Amino acid sequence: MLVDSHCHLEYEGLVEDQPAVLDRARAAGVGCFLNISTRKSEWERVVGTAEREADVWASVGIHPHEADAHAELDVMALRQATENKRVIGIGETGLDYYYDKSDRQVQRDLFRLHIGVARETGLPLIVHTRDAEDDTYAILAEEMEQGVFPALIHCFTASANFGRKVLDLGLTISLSGIVTFRNAADLQAVAAELPGERMLVETDSPFLAPVPHRGRKCEPAFVADTAAFVAGLRGESVEDLAERTSTNFFRLFTKASA
Repeated sequence: MLVDSHCHLEYEGLVEDQPAVLDRARAAGVGCFLNISTRKSEWERVVGTAEREADVWASVGIHPHEADAHAELDVMALRQATENKRVIGIGETGLDYYYDKSDRQVQRDLFRLHIGVARETGLPLIVHTRDAEDDTYAILAEEMEQGVFPALIHCFTASANFGRKVLDLGLTISLSGIVTFRNAADLQAVAAELPGERMLVETDSPFLAPVPHRGRKCEPAFVADTAAFVAGLRGESVEDLAERTSTNFFRLFTKASA
Protein backbone atom coordinates (compact mmCIF):
# COMPACT_ATOMS: atom_id res chain seq x y z
CA MET A 1 0.00 0.00 0.00
CA LEU A 2 1.07 3.55 -0.75
CA VAL A 3 0.03 6.67 1.14
CA ASP A 4 -0.40 10.05 -0.53
CA SER A 5 0.62 12.11 2.47
CA HIS A 6 -0.35 15.48 0.96
CA CYS A 7 -3.09 16.19 -1.58
CA HIS A 8 -5.73 18.88 -2.10
CA LEU A 9 -8.86 16.97 -3.00
CA GLU A 10 -11.06 20.08 -2.80
CA TYR A 11 -9.04 22.01 -5.39
CA GLU A 12 -10.11 22.68 -8.96
CA GLY A 13 -8.96 19.83 -11.14
CA LEU A 14 -9.78 17.16 -8.56
CA VAL A 15 -12.97 18.16 -6.78
CA GLU A 16 -15.10 18.08 -9.93
CA ASP A 17 -14.43 14.36 -10.34
CA GLN A 18 -13.37 13.46 -6.82
CA PRO A 19 -14.89 9.93 -6.59
CA ALA A 20 -13.21 8.87 -9.84
CA VAL A 21 -9.93 10.51 -8.79
CA LEU A 22 -9.95 8.46 -5.60
CA ASP A 23 -10.88 5.28 -7.42
CA ARG A 24 -8.02 5.72 -9.91
CA ALA A 25 -5.61 6.17 -7.00
CA ARG A 26 -6.90 3.09 -5.21
CA ALA A 27 -6.47 1.10 -8.42
CA ALA A 28 -2.85 2.30 -8.51
CA GLY A 29 -2.24 0.95 -5.01
CA VAL A 30 -2.88 4.06 -2.92
CA GLY A 31 -4.66 3.04 0.25
CA CYS A 32 -4.62 6.25 2.27
CA PHE A 33 -4.84 9.99 1.56
CA LEU A 34 -4.22 13.09 3.68
CA ASN A 35 -6.46 15.88 2.39
CA ILE A 36 -4.79 19.20 3.20
CA SER A 37 -6.45 22.54 3.94
CA THR A 38 -4.89 25.92 3.24
CA ARG A 39 -7.52 28.38 4.51
CA LYS A 40 -10.23 28.33 7.15
CA SER A 41 -13.04 28.40 4.59
CA GLU A 42 -11.84 24.98 3.34
CA TRP A 43 -11.87 23.21 6.69
CA GLU A 44 -15.47 22.04 6.54
CA ARG A 45 -15.12 20.63 3.01
CA VAL A 46 -11.78 18.97 3.71
CA VAL A 47 -13.11 17.32 6.85
CA GLY A 48 -16.37 16.43 5.10
CA THR A 49 -14.51 14.43 2.47
CA ALA A 50 -12.61 12.60 5.20
CA GLU A 51 -15.85 11.81 6.99
CA ARG A 52 -17.34 10.45 3.76
CA GLU A 53 -14.33 8.41 2.60
CA ALA A 54 -12.87 5.88 5.07
CA ASP A 55 -9.35 6.03 3.61
CA VAL A 56 -9.15 9.84 3.52
CA TRP A 57 -7.93 11.90 6.50
CA ALA A 58 -7.87 15.66 6.99
CA SER A 59 -5.65 18.49 8.16
CA VAL A 60 -6.64 21.98 9.31
CA GLY A 61 -4.43 25.02 8.93
CA ILE A 62 -3.52 28.19 7.08
CA HIS A 63 -1.04 28.30 4.18
CA PRO A 64 1.48 31.16 4.34
CA HIS A 65 -0.02 32.62 1.15
CA GLU A 66 -3.26 33.07 3.13
CA ALA A 67 -1.66 34.54 6.24
CA ASP A 68 -2.76 38.15 5.70
CA ALA A 69 -6.38 37.04 5.38
CA HIS A 70 -6.08 35.11 8.67
CA ALA A 71 -3.90 37.47 10.71
CA GLU A 72 -6.47 37.40 13.51
CA LEU A 73 -6.98 33.63 13.47
CA ASP A 74 -8.58 32.49 16.70
CA VAL A 75 -6.33 29.87 18.24
CA MET A 76 -9.37 28.33 19.89
CA ALA A 77 -10.97 27.78 16.49
CA LEU A 78 -7.90 25.89 15.32
CA ARG A 79 -7.80 23.82 18.51
CA GLN A 80 -11.49 22.98 18.24
CA ALA A 81 -11.13 21.95 14.59
CA THR A 82 -8.45 19.43 15.59
CA GLU A 83 -10.92 17.66 17.87
CA ASN A 84 -12.73 16.09 14.92
CA LYS A 85 -11.80 12.40 14.78
CA ARG A 86 -10.87 12.66 11.09
CA VAL A 87 -8.40 15.53 11.61
CA ILE A 88 -4.93 14.07 12.05
CA GLY A 89 -2.59 16.98 11.23
CA ILE A 90 -2.12 20.74 11.47
CA GLY A 91 -1.33 22.70 8.34
CA GLU A 92 -0.19 23.30 5.92
CA THR A 93 1.55 26.24 7.52
CA GLY A 94 4.98 27.81 7.32
CA LEU A 95 6.83 30.49 5.37
CA ASP A 96 6.91 31.40 1.68
CA TYR A 97 9.26 34.24 0.77
CA TYR A 98 9.30 33.36 -2.94
CA TYR A 99 5.89 34.78 -3.76
CA ASP A 100 5.53 36.99 -0.66
CA LYS A 101 1.75 36.89 -0.95
CA SER A 102 1.46 37.74 2.75
CA ASP A 103 3.44 39.93 5.10
CA ARG A 104 6.45 38.01 6.37
CA GLN A 105 5.90 38.89 10.01
CA VAL A 106 2.28 37.76 9.80
CA GLN A 107 3.50 34.49 8.26
CA ARG A 108 5.94 34.00 11.12
CA ASP A 109 3.34 34.77 13.77
CA LEU A 110 0.83 32.33 12.29
CA PHE A 111 3.53 29.68 11.93
CA ARG A 112 4.24 29.93 15.66
CA LEU A 113 0.52 29.80 16.43
CA HIS A 114 0.20 26.52 14.52
CA ILE A 115 3.27 25.16 16.29
CA GLY A 116 1.71 25.92 19.64
CA VAL A 117 -1.41 23.95 18.75
CA ALA A 118 0.70 21.07 17.40
CA ARG A 119 2.60 20.96 20.67
CA GLU A 120 -0.61 21.07 22.70
CA THR A 121 -2.50 18.44 20.71
CA GLY A 122 0.36 16.19 19.64
CA LEU A 123 -0.83 16.35 16.04
CA PRO A 124 1.95 16.62 13.44
CA LEU A 125 2.71 20.03 11.95
CA ILE A 126 2.77 20.07 8.13
CA VAL A 127 5.35 22.67 7.10
CA HIS A 128 5.56 24.54 3.79
CA THR A 129 8.80 26.43 3.24
CA ARG A 130 10.07 28.18 0.12
CA ASP A 131 13.01 30.59 -0.05
CA ALA A 132 12.77 30.85 3.73
CA GLU A 133 15.18 28.22 5.03
CA ASP A 134 16.87 30.37 7.66
CA ASP A 135 13.70 31.68 9.26
CA THR A 136 11.92 28.33 9.00
CA TYR A 137 14.74 26.53 10.75
CA ALA A 138 15.20 29.27 13.37
CA ILE A 139 11.51 29.17 14.33
CA LEU A 140 11.40 25.37 14.42
CA ALA A 141 14.55 25.22 16.56
CA GLU A 142 13.40 27.94 18.94
CA GLU A 143 10.00 26.36 19.35
CA MET A 144 11.44 22.88 19.88
CA GLU A 145 13.33 24.32 22.85
CA GLN A 146 9.98 25.35 24.34
CA GLY A 147 8.67 21.80 24.01
CA VAL A 148 8.92 19.18 21.31
CA PHE A 149 6.22 18.59 18.70
CA PRO A 150 5.92 16.24 15.71
CA ALA A 151 6.43 17.84 12.31
CA LEU A 152 7.33 17.25 8.69
CA ILE A 153 8.60 19.33 5.79
CA HIS A 154 6.20 18.68 2.93
CA CYS A 155 7.21 18.83 -0.73
CA PHE A 156 10.88 19.11 0.21
CA THR A 157 12.91 21.24 -2.22
CA ALA A 158 15.34 22.89 0.18
CA SER A 159 19.10 22.47 0.49
CA ALA A 160 20.81 19.35 1.78
CA ASN A 161 22.08 21.40 4.72
CA PHE A 162 18.55 22.44 5.68
CA GLY A 163 17.49 18.82 5.35
CA ARG A 164 20.19 17.65 7.73
CA LYS A 165 19.28 20.33 10.26
CA VAL A 166 15.55 19.56 10.33
CA LEU A 167 16.26 15.84 10.53
CA ASP A 168 18.40 16.61 13.57
CA LEU A 169 15.37 18.35 15.08
CA GLY A 170 13.40 15.14 14.63
CA LEU A 171 11.35 16.12 11.58
CA THR A 172 10.28 13.91 8.68
CA ILE A 173 10.81 14.87 5.02
CA SER A 174 8.18 14.30 2.33
CA LEU A 175 9.07 14.01 -1.36
CA SER A 176 6.74 15.12 -4.16
CA GLY A 177 6.84 14.66 -7.92
CA ILE A 178 9.47 17.42 -8.13
CA VAL A 179 12.07 14.77 -7.34
CA THR A 180 11.42 13.21 -10.77
CA PHE A 181 12.10 16.43 -12.69
CA ARG A 182 15.11 16.58 -15.01
CA ASN A 183 16.56 19.63 -13.25
CA ALA A 184 16.22 18.19 -9.72
CA ALA A 185 19.67 16.59 -9.38
CA ASP A 186 20.34 18.15 -5.97
CA LEU A 187 16.99 16.98 -4.62
CA GLN A 188 17.57 13.52 -6.05
CA ALA A 189 20.86 13.34 -4.17
CA VAL A 190 19.05 14.23 -0.94
CA ALA A 191 16.33 11.64 -1.62
CA ALA A 192 18.91 8.92 -2.18
CA GLU A 193 20.45 9.50 1.24
CA LEU A 194 17.38 10.19 3.43
CA PRO A 195 17.07 7.94 6.47
CA GLY A 196 14.49 5.36 5.47
CA GLU A 197 12.47 5.81 8.65
CA ARG A 198 12.09 9.59 8.17
CA MET A 199 10.71 9.75 4.63
CA LEU A 200 7.23 10.12 3.11
CA VAL A 201 5.94 10.48 -0.45
CA GLU A 202 3.17 12.78 -1.67
CA THR A 203 1.65 14.35 -4.77
CA ASP A 204 0.63 17.85 -3.63
CA SER A 205 -2.02 17.27 -6.28
CA PRO A 206 -3.41 18.90 -8.35
CA PHE A 207 0.09 20.45 -8.65
CA LEU A 208 3.52 19.12 -9.59
CA ALA A 209 2.67 16.06 -11.66
CA PRO A 210 5.70 13.75 -11.76
CA VAL A 211 7.35 12.31 -14.84
CA PRO A 212 5.81 10.79 -16.98
CA HIS A 213 2.71 12.95 -16.36
CA ARG A 214 4.28 16.40 -16.73
CA GLY A 215 1.84 18.97 -18.11
CA ARG A 216 -1.23 17.21 -16.68
CA LYS A 217 -3.23 17.88 -13.58
CA CYS A 218 -1.60 15.85 -10.85
CA GLU A 219 -3.69 13.16 -9.17
CA PRO A 220 -3.07 11.07 -6.03
CA ALA A 221 -2.59 8.01 -8.27
CA PHE A 222 0.65 9.56 -9.47
CA VAL A 223 2.28 9.05 -6.06
CA ALA A 224 3.04 5.57 -7.42
CA ASP A 225 5.29 7.12 -10.07
CA THR A 226 7.12 9.23 -7.50
CA ALA A 227 7.57 6.22 -5.24
CA ALA A 228 8.96 4.13 -8.11
CA PHE A 229 11.41 6.87 -9.05
CA VAL A 230 12.62 7.34 -5.46
CA ALA A 231 12.98 3.59 -5.02
CA GLY A 232 15.21 3.56 -8.10
CA LEU A 233 17.36 6.35 -6.69
CA ARG A 234 17.80 4.40 -3.48
CA GLY A 235 18.39 1.01 -5.09
CA GLU A 236 15.43 -0.64 -3.41
CA SER A 237 12.19 -2.21 -4.53
CA VAL A 238 9.02 -0.19 -4.92
CA GLU A 239 7.32 -2.62 -2.56
CA ASP A 240 9.85 -1.99 0.20
CA LEU A 241 9.66 1.77 -0.24
CA ALA A 242 5.86 1.69 -0.23
CA GLU A 243 5.81 -0.38 2.94
CA ARG A 244 8.36 1.82 4.69
CA THR A 245 6.78 5.15 3.79
CA SER A 246 3.33 3.88 4.74
CA THR A 247 4.66 2.67 8.09
CA ASN A 248 6.32 6.05 8.58
CA PHE A 249 3.05 7.83 7.86
CA PHE A 250 1.08 5.94 10.49
CA ARG A 251 3.93 6.24 12.99
CA LEU A 252 3.91 10.02 12.55
CA PHE A 253 0.16 10.54 12.19
CA THR A 254 -0.80 8.42 15.16
CA LYS A 255 -4.44 9.50 15.11
CA ALA A 256 -4.93 7.80 11.74
CA SER A 257 -5.62 4.11 11.27
CA ALA A 258 -4.53 1.99 8.33
